[in-house]
Amino acid sequence: MKDPFAKTIGYRLNHTARLQRALSARLLTDLGLFPGQEAVLKLLAELDGRTMGDLAGALRVRPPTASKTIARLTTQGLVERRTTDGDGRLVRVFLTDLGRERSGAIDGVWETLEGEMVAGLDGKERKRLRKLLRKVEKNLAQRLGTDGGLDDETDAADEDEEA
Repeated sequence: MKDPFAKTIGYRLNHTARLQRALSARLLTDLGLFPGQEAVLKLLAELDGRTMGDLAGALRVRPPTASKTIARLTTQGLVERRTTDGDGRLVRVFLTDLGRERSGAIDGVWETLEGEMVAGLDGKERKRLRKLLRKVEKNLAQRLGTDGGLDDETDAADEDEEA
């Protein structure tokens, strides 16, 4: 007899997220990256020279976690830290040429991952799934008293697609 828990939405979401993360890790390995590093590179590609605090906030992680990620990316030659004020307390993080190249390749990884996840779903099913997942996100974020990373722009885009 099957475990009744395996039939719950929570189980399905958790299991799906783990599989997505595993495939993401496999695809990122081809670029010499670990999960989480790609987000830093994309943030810096969007706005180079961010502070450590800004990166931690944008990634929704604690500063020591961001610092460890930046240290690893620095060792790989993908980013560099520079002091930008007179007394050396303000450190900003910049992409190197190699980091900029890798950040460009990340889009291909994300497209491949997205394609694998929604293979077999038509456009209408994809829109519906995205909308349902956003509702689940909102429910959980509301219960936790956070915004959950949701924004009005994305909500409006989802509503426009449904129309």
